[in-house]
Amino acid sequence: MKEFTSVGIILLMFGCSFAVSHRPEGAIAAAPQNVADIRHVMDTFHHAVATHDGKSVSALFLDPGSTWVTVLSDNDFAAAQAKNAAAQKVSVRRYQDFAAFVSNTQSVLDPRHENVQIMSDGAVASVYFHFDFIIDGKVENRGDETWQLVKTTEGWRIVAITYSSHPGAA
Repeated sequence: MKEFTSVGIILLMFGCSFAVSHRPEGAIAAAPQNVADIRHVMDTFHHAVATHDGKSVSALFLDPGSTWVTVLSDNDFAAAQAKNAAAQKVSVRRYQDFAAFVSNTQSVLDPRHENVQIMSDGAVASVYFHFDFIIDGKVENRGDETWQLVKTTEGWRIVAITYSSHPGAA
């Protein structure tokens, strides 16, 4: 029994050290208030998209200069090129184009985020998560997404959204 207890303590210590070392070296855990504020930005984004409020989507971005970058996976890029030789693996767009889509579409939009990870030093922040973008009840796109944010005098603003794209990957 004593050996079993010792093994259990060693495993517990190993598990704790793994949990501590899971964060990249030099990464900064976000203060609870920053996490709450950034999650509020994410919730506001979701609500604005779901309610077709492109103006509120735009208000979440640092203007001018924010970017919207889509990266197709290798397989999805090959499929896109098979349909259109001019297809691009990486597309850089403007968040205003997405806001216009949100405002003008008649479809039901439901962006879902899971496994959200937030790191921040209180001035800049990085958010990483998995997403499913659901249109009219069907997953139309999914992938991993990262947001870069800065804290302005008016609160957190998105500087860049970059995401992998697996369109139609239901």
